Amino acid sequence: MKPAGTRVKPDTKVRLSKWDPDDTGILGKEKNGARARLVEHGTRLETLQELLYAEGKHKLLIVLQAMDTAGKDSTIRHVFRGVDPLGVRVTCFKAPTPRELSRDFLWRVHQHVPGAGEIGIFNRSHYEDVLITRVNGWTDAAECKRRYRQINDFERMLTETGTTILKFYLHISKDEQKKRLEARRDTPEKQWKFLPDDLVVREQWDDYMKAYEAALSATSTAHAPWHVIPANSKLARNLMVSSLLIAALEKLKMRYPRPANGVAGTLIV
Repeated sequence: MKPAGTRVKPDTKVRLSKWDPDDTGILGKEKNGARARLVEHGTRLETLQELLYAEGKHKLLIVLQAMDTAGKDSTIRHVFRGVDPLGVRVTCFKAPTPRELSRDFLWRVHQHVPGAGEIGIFNRSHYEDVLITRVNGWTDAAECKRRYRQINDFERMLTETGTTILKFYLHISKDEQKKRLEARRDTPEKQWKFLPDDLVVREQWDDYMKAYEAALSATSTAHAPWHVIPANSKLARNLMVSSLLIAALEKLKMRYPRPANGVAGTLIV
């Protein structure tokens, strides 16, 4: 299966304005056909996740980063809808605790990386420490550069010990975010998700775009690439992410373990 989405090549200067968040080319002409393909992807992912778990050799880490309303939660719900939850672990990194702040910024992250046979999903991640910290002036340029290097070293260590890393930046436009925030504000069932801080971050949009561009440029590597996923269309976003996941898992060429001797002829009474 050919991967969808846009892979950021190593040592590339990223300009997010060059990627169209409205790109829906993956959908084709028939939207209903695209929905059917997403269902097929879910079935295939269910099989591949079971194979990953059964073989117990490989690990898959998925990193999701995006501006508010881009659909990190929704992507997880739709892409992994049919996957056995026992083999998937989702971690959402919020503001660090005093205990976490007393250690290096990667300490709390390392505890949540997937084990053999597992899929780990980071809904926000260690990249918050080169995004929100930089935008708000809590770290300077020199510290940010050190953290880029430390992140690359950390991710290289994970890949060298059997972890496949896929990093997705869900790319929405500022206009699309406005529509989604308004929908939250105006829908009673969604109002609980609307927070005043969302508007503070929205005012920092340009600064966040610069921070994301710098992070993607510095940390998209051969061993842990970033993919910029056009995300104004939720269906296109989900198809792109699921296509890339399937391609990565199929590349592992996994096999079920050999059964114990005599299993086929075992008499069950």
